[in-house]
Order: sequence, then structure tokens, then C-alpha cells
Amino acid sequence: MKYLLFGAGLQGTAIAHDLLHQAAGTTALVVVDRDQAALDALAARLADPRLTVQAADVTDAAAIGPRLVACDVAISAVNYWFNAGLAALAVRHRAHFLDLGGNNDIVAQEFALDQEARTAGVAIVPDCGLAPGLAGILGYWLVDGLDACESLRLRVGGLPAEPQPPMNYKIVFAVEGLINEYIEPAVVIRQGKLQTVPSLGELEPIVFPEPFGELEAFQTSGGTSTLPQTLLGRVPDLDYKTIRYRGHCAQMRLLHELGLTDSRPVRVGDVSVAPRKVLAHVLQKALDLPGEDVVLVLCTAEGHQGGRALRRQVRIVDRHDAATGISAMMRMTGYPAAIIAQMLASGAITGRGALRQELVVPGEVMIAELRRRGVAVEVLESDPGQPA
Repeated sequence: MKYLLFGAGLQGTAIAHDLLHQAAGTTALVVVDRDQAALDALAARLADPRLTVQAADVTDAAAIGPRLVACDVAISAVNYWFNAGLAALAVRHRAHFLDLGGNNDIVAQEFALDQEARTAGVAIVPDCGLAPGLAGILGYWLVDGLDACESLRLRVGGLPAEPQPPMNYKIVFAVEGLINEYIEPAVVIRQGKLQTVPSLGELEPIVFPEPFGELEAFQTSGGTSTLPQTLLGRVPDLDYKTIRYRGHCAQMRLLHELGLTDSRPVRVGDVSVAPRKVLAHVLQKALDLPGEDVVLVLCTAEGHQGGRALRRQVRIVDRHDAATGISAMMRMTGYPAAIIAQMLASGAITGRGALRQELVVPGEVMIAELRRRGVAVEVLESDPGQPA
């Protein structure tokens, strides 16, 4: 099985590690990035004869095209705005394609390639990271285990294991994607209808086992991917919220209300600059902090099964892996993508066209594969009348 990976950053490193260490039958992996230093670091870190690195811009079709022809599956771990173009290029060269996603408009462009992908005999699977991605797969699996579902709550967060000032947060994935999640509208199902609500709103407490205790969760965009459309008519109440240490939401809301997330340039003296660019720069500098991270996941479906009320939950607390040096966010974002890539390459996913990950990746398979990689996945059942 031959894989082509775009991006040698944090998530790309986790995907490459998994394809070389966990995937059965990997014969070749090519990693493309425009940063030669990042490629050299990846090659030195993995030191595997099956790995080839190539310095190129992912928008350079002449450089990328031959690599797509030679691979079975292409995986994007670069910024979300490249994904629609890469998906179209993959279809043109008859390669399966998946990405980490995170932007609803880009995903819509990828789904517009459905018929073209069917004709080419390949699959496009957007949004295959943590959230979007794993959270939706787990959520759909929880709902599918109920005769009737009344609500589905997806709660996910990547946090420093030890909260640190100034925001009790550290950068654990691309800062541009982080800002995007904080400012774009979130898709929900309310009273059986698709709706959008503002991000950075509907703040709620959420409790995890010690040492975390009470945290906060609030609306952010992109985390549900296609799940609301898939479950419309089956689940009357569905939403996704991001988990943070208490106080973080108010800090981000202030920055947003001051206009610092705005992409429109403003004139400051003799310089024209977009406030969002400045914010991204200072966040990257201020929040690129030392220390290990943790990923928290709590997906909860409530409804009825066999004539009784039932709450079904999946809870994950995943930490930095000291043995491999792979962070929790790298593991929980990169590993699901690598697992889905392997399913495409092996033929376990047989669908063609633009596919919704929650419909083609069985939750029980994903849980088993994560556990095989040392991720502790708890599946819990309880009476909805009792505390969660």
C-alpha cells in the first residue's frame, strides 16, 4: 500500500508514524512539504527506508500530479484552505483522498466533487481528524446503539496538562484553524431542525475525573462536520462544544468583540494589516508553551433502548506519549486519519464519491484500532435520570 502525505508538521508526523508503525502492508510513504527543514527532521525521526520526502508546494500540480498517480491514498495534513484543490487533483489522478478538515465551506467544495470521484472510482473523505472526525464517528455509533435518540452532545478539547498563563491554553494545532473554529457559526440541530448558532456562546460547566475537575465547554464551528445532516430526522437535539479550562471562553470572546479576529485590513499609521494576522502571530508566540498536553473527549447520547431510558457515553482522556514523543493532540488527530487511510487502501471502505466518515467508518472498528494504539477508550452506560 502506497501513501502520499501532504504536510510534515505535528499532525503529519503522527500520521506518518502510524502508517509506518501500525499499518499492515505499507510499502511506501511519500511526504510532501515546502519546508525542507521539517522534512529533514521527519526523515531523521522516523528513519524508515519506506519513507521518501519531497520539498514542494502543495499547490504545484506539476510536482504533485506524478506522486498522486503512484499512490493508493493521499492524505492532507496541511491548512484546511488547500484541501478542496488537493481533493480535485487527487480525483483527477485517481487517488483516494482524505483530510483533517475543519472548515464547512471547504468541505462543501469537496462534496461537490462527488460525481467526478464516482466516475474516477475513488473516494473523498473530508474531516478525518479529532473533531471533525473521530467525534462524529463516535457520536453516530452511540446514536445507532439506541432505538430512539433524544439528544447527542459532543464535547472535545485539547489542553495543556498543566494550565499556564496567559490563557490556560497552549497551541496544539494550526493557529489559523483554531481562530476559524472560534469565529465561524456552529451547526446544530435544535427542535428537529438544522440551525446555526454563534461560536463562543452557550457556555456550560463540564466535569472530568481528577485532576481536571470542573472545566468549561462552549460552541465552536466545524466540529460536527456532516453529522447534523446525517442525523437530521433521527436526533432532535445535537451540538458540539469545545472544552477549555475555566475563563478561556471569556478571554477569546473579548478578543473577538474587539475586532481582533477580523480578516479585513485596517490602516495603522503607514501600514495596512488584517487584525486576524496580528492575532494569529501573537497567539502563536505567546501560546507556544512547553509542557505536555491532554485530549479530553466526552460524547453522550440519551434516548431509549429496549423500552428503557438509557444514556450511552464514550469518554477518552489521552496524554502525551513519552515513548514516541507524540503529543495527545497529534495522536488523537493523526491516528484517526491514518486509520481511515488504511481502511481506504485495504478496501475496507468500498464506497466511491464524496463520503461522510460517520457512515463509512464503524465506531466499533475505530474504538478497537485506537485501543490497539494505547488510547484508553471508555464506553459507559447509565440511567439518564442519574448524574453523568
